[in-house]
Amino acid sequence: MSETTSIIPAPILALIDAGNGLLWGSVLIYLLIGAGLFFTVMTKGIQFRYFGHMWKLLATSRQGSEGGISSFQALATSLAARVGTGNLAGVAVAISLGGPGAIFWMWMTALVGMSTSFIESTLAQAYKVSHDDNTFRGGPAYYIEKGLGQRWMAILFSVCLIIAFGLAFNSVQSNSIALAMEQAFSVPPWIMGMVLVVVMVPIIFGGMKRITRTAELIVPLMALLYLLLAIFVVAINITELPAALGTIFRSAFGLEQAAGGALGYTIAQAMMNGIKRGLFSNEAGMGSAPNAAAMATTKHPASQGFVQMLGVFIDTLVICTATAAIIIMSGTLGNDGGNDGIQITQAALSSQVGSWGGGFVAIAILLFAFTSLVANYSYGESNIEYIAGKKNAKAVIMVYRFAVLGMVMLGAVASLKNIWNFADLSMGAMALINLIAILLLSPLAFRIFKDYDRQHKAGKEPTFDPEQFPELKGKVDASIWKK
Repeated sequence: MSETTSIIPAPILALIDAGNGLLWGSVLIYLLIGAGLFFTVMTKGIQFRYFGHMWKLLATSRQGSEGGISSFQALATSLAARVGTGNLAGVAVAISLGGPGAIFWMWMTALVGMSTSFIESTLAQAYKVSHDDNTFRGGPAYYIEKGLGQRWMAILFSVCLIIAFGLAFNSVQSNSIALAMEQAFSVPPWIMGMVLVVVMVPIIFGGMKRITRTAELIVPLMALLYLLLAIFVVAINITELPAALGTIFRSAFGLEQAAGGALGYTIAQAMMNGIKRGLFSNEAGMGSAPNAAAMATTKHPASQGFVQMLGVFIDTLVICTATAAIIIMSGTLGNDGGNDGIQITQAALSSQVGSWGGGFVAIAILLFAFTSLVANYSYGESNIEYIAGKKNAKAVIMVYRFAVLGMVMLGAVASLKNIWNFADLSMGAMALINLIAILLLSPLAFRIFKDYDRQHKAGKEPTFDPEQFPELKGKVDASIWKK
């Protein structure tokens, strides 16, 4: 973006930086990895043992919704939120700030995060509530209040989510779209902002079903096209693949910098940027995806937990890796001319496939980030309804819709660094609250998994009976789960 303006005053920026330093410099990095390892151990490596089963469930995930939202539509909605600037711009930011080793820590975050995603999505399904339009609502706010009995904590989470997804993250997405379209097609950022606002209006005013249908149509196609292009880049540079992988692993553990005397700092930078950008991309443990997971019509909470685990895998271990391959194998790393975020990815791809590569990335980020805008909005709406209640939510949601559109417009013309920092702080606060909640509720999630596992091993199609779980008595709507 040729000229950007900071819309955040300097003193507030200083507070945001201090908050990020505390959350991301110590607390969340250990909590995220620690929680993921704990869930992995307690489920005996669920993400590895059930990897094939996840794909089998995905194959039938369009069935059985009976007029509601299918398991696949819920996954597509969460992927719409996940697959966005974190996959294209975020990977570039991670590499530029933390070196190629940041990619290794993104991978590690995703692997342990798959089990975290299972736990939070299963809990969201268990505590979901019926909605008037033959769909469901749920998520961390619901399982925090119903499971822990802490409504104040649930409201605090909802407020953080509304700020993060409705405002901060949507600004990030529109910022990346504007940057990409300006570099590729010389579209002024303010014009791109106006276009986004106009296109978003009919979708977000059309309700949750229209949002999930939009995601279901766009997400699989855009992900496949981008992946095929990344495979092409790797194929034409196949002889350099071992060296590229070696660079990632050496950088992750500071082996390339060990002689320089800054080993500890280098590893810390790679870890912090990789984990931070990894969480922004795959959202495992953040408490966002469970809002989508709860909308699905399923026969057992754990079945959606398995499907949602695939979302983390596809997002980080497939699409983010594709972007990393394009950037590292292009040989342009460190020669980006001061570009920001998405422009680094555009420059790398253009160096491999010609000038049309930058335009392709611009279109990809337009589709990736646009679906993220819509899915992020849906998360905020669900949590506004939780705070206000169904009867009182309509007026508040109307105000929220216009606030979202305003932040999309502002994001198109605001500086990238300041918005990333604000998004980091919002995401960190959400993740901290959600991780505490799911750790406290994990014994129930483990029992639900064992119930599913027992039925699956007996050759039955697992079904859920809340009456088998005394801790759920009076806290869930048993009529939701059909015998």
